[in-house]
Amino acid sequence: MAGTSSKDPGGRPGWAPPILRGERMEAGLRTLELEVRRRLDGLLQGNHLGLVPGPGSEPGEARPYQPGDDVRRMDWAVTARTTTPHIRETVADRELETWVVADMSASLDFGTALCEKRDLVVCATAAVAHLTGGGGNRIGALVSNGEGITRLPARGGLPHARGLVRRLAETPRAPEGVRGDLAGALEKLRRPPRRRGLAVVLSDFLGPMDWERPLRALAGRHELIAIEIIDPRDVDLPDVGTVVLADPETGRQREVHASALLRKEFGAAANAHRQAVAAALRRAGAAHLVLRTDSDWIADMVRFVVARKRRWSGGVA
Repeated sequence: MAGTSSKDPGGRPGWAPPILRGERMEAGLRTLELEVRRRLDGLLQGNHLGLVPGPGSEPGEARPYQPGDDVRRMDWAVTARTTTPHIRETVADRELETWVVADMSASLDFGTALCEKRDLVVCATAAVAHLTGGGGNRIGALVSNGEGITRLPARGGLPHARGLVRRLAETPRAPEGVRGDLAGALEKLRRPPRRRGLAVVLSDFLGPMDWERPLRALAGRHELIAIEIIDPRDVDLPDVGTVVLADPETGRQREVHASALLRKEFGAAANAHRQAVAAALRRAGAAHLVLRTDSDWIADMVRFVVARKRRWSGGVA
């Protein structure tokens, strides 16, 4: 599904995220909801819309083993009692509880394309809420901006989903020099243990990778989706001559000359970090989606969901 090239009167592409700041917040949230509904309603087929595909996790009845059954579902207790191999069937959960872990630290208050990275966090959360809503499903969130972690309890219904997206959009920006705490937010979701469900982690995953261990622990109980938010300047330094680079999470600044060698080394370091992040997410068993501030984010989400549904249904992604 390719992004459209049409533009609004302001010159922004039709697929650009709405502006979610200041006086345009209210109109932006309404536009976001309408756009999500219009472009994602075609995916409203199948259990949990492909975000949590495959068999359920709740134990069901035991039945005799048949050739071709998954031996990992063998019920050894019944097998021992009856001396006949049995497997334990599973039934699909009737209600899904989704938790969003939203990284709103200072590094996401940045964007050089059509929006800031924090805007994509809000947009992606709105899409997840839409894709997992209905049928008694619930959604909650843990929002971290470095200064603190805000917990929005998991509830069902459209008014709650709207309120959650609004609270996320209104999250205060962290003061300069405050580091993000994605690992702390993941730990808060992991403890105390919650019912099995879907965990969606949204971050740019920049900086130290101290989040890997709690993420792997979280994946042991929940279906896990990691959404990586990227801006073009995160991975590519343009030829702009002398420029002042600033780290918003430490406040440190450095004046550098963007020579060809420096730009090459910057690109190599950025690529190496992204590869390390992707490898860590694979080790954790997380599905990995990349959203960029210069790309059609809804089209990227559609491709991601369709690919997951095809994989689990035996098709070719």
